[in-house]
Amino acid sequence: QVQLVESGGGLVQAGGSLRLSCAASGRNFNSYHMGWYRQAPGKQRELVASITSAGSTNYADLVKGRFTISRDNAGVYLQMNSLKPEDTAIYFCRSSRYSIEYWGRGTQVTVSS
Repeated sequence: QVQLVESGGGLVQAGGSLRLSCAASGRNFNSYHMGWYRQAPGKQRELVASITSAGSTNYADLVKGRFTISRDNAGVYLQMNSLKPEDTAIYFCRSSRYSIEYWGRGTQVTVSS
């Protein structure tokens, strides 16, 4: 089992930056694919960025060039630059391996205009 705890959210002005962290613990964490998702009020949860156990990354078109996902033995991170009001959402960390998945509880990101 993998436990995930997000942190680093907060209130920031448009154009600012935040770095989200997802502390991960549990057996075989490094063999799991990791991802950041977000959910804005009234909208479905969507993929923001993902990183495989081998380090390959994938980004949603809306965040390409602004967000960077990374990982190490302690967890996964999301560096968010040039933030926009439309980036406001709860950000969730997810780990997955085959049909198994785990989710964190999320961290709120609010970008003011």
